[in-house]
Amino acid sequence: MARSVVLLRGINVGKAKRIAMGPLREVLAARGYGAVTTHLSSGNVVLETDRVEADLAADVHACIAAEFGHDVAVVVRSAAELADVVTAGPVALPAGTELDPARYLVTFLPAVPAPGRVTAVPAAGPGDGAWALRGRDLHLWLPDGVLGTPVGGWAWDRLLGTTGTGRNWTTVTRVAALAAAPAG
Repeated sequence: MARSVVLLRGINVGKAKRIAMGPLREVLAARGYGAVTTHLSSGNVVLETDRVEADLAADVHACIAAEFGHDVAVVVRSAAELADVVTAGPVALPAGTELDPARYLVTFLPAVPAPGRVTAVPAAGPGDGAWALRGRDLHLWLPDGVLGTPVGGWAWDRLLGTTGTGRNWTTVTRVAALAAAPAG
């Protein structure tokens, strides 16, 4: 079985789409997934499975709908893919900028956006933050936070034509480490 990272969009934000991690781990283990672990309560799951990415995402989506009553977007990466994101490091930092991991966001997309969509995204202006797309991963530099930096408020789902789920760099590195750790 391979290690996979399952990222859930928009759970446990305020009072919407509440899912406790203990019951989520139990439900996924009961479905046959191995070594199910979670990080934080924001929908970061590491598990072992033989399912391919699309089947895993569909099954977890159906499981959450059936067991918890929520329609939640699910994005999957292999442990190796997440490790590659960390190894490659941040790409949207302006020259000479020091990384603040709480203000650097990676949005994991289920598919590579269409090239025409990507070329239509405007360049960030001075003081707007920065963005870069690396494959299926949208990297955002948000020096004034998500709400205070203009690129943080752009309608990325509409711009890129696909819905993703974002994690700050601290969470990305911690989930990658969890996925790389021996199961058990």
